[in-house]
Amino acid sequence: MPKVSVELIHEVLTQNELEPEVVNKLIKQIEEQAAREAEAEKEAREPPVKKQFVVVLSDPNGTLPEEDYVGWVAQIPENDSPGVTVERIIRASYEYNISKKGRKYPVKSIGEACEAVGARFLKEQDVAIKTKTPVTILRTDNKIPEIESDFQ
Repeated sequence: MPKVSVELIHEVLTQNELEPEVVNKLIKQIEEQAAREAEAEKEAREPPVKKQFVVVLSDPNGTLPEEDYVGWVAQIPENDSPGVTVERIIRASYEYNISKKGRKYPVKSIGEACEAVGARFLKEQDVAIKTKTPVTILRTDNKIPEIESDFQ
């Protein structure tokens, strides 16, 4: 049944020459019922799942400490282990590769999967790719130098 605005109902009732008190009573009842239904629908919704960010690094040569590297930012549910992120991307890639578009343009690496696999396949696996193109990741020793040593 299509949703109808309260204004439209009010207009139809007044056009049918009903008494103004009856029209106002009916409109008030309709508004109250709509408010109750909206509240029930709001309570029935599941709370949103909190998510965490994970960076998936590209290190095909195993040279992580010596060279600059690139990666993709992914997002998974907060309670899940970050270790399953790559597995989820791979499963989404398998599903993509058996689709019509995937058979025509299959993905063969994690990088291609991050760029080409659609959100529909990734959402089924509870993973979201936030950067379609790889981003440069900088290394740091996680220390801030002393002020005196910088100026001497």
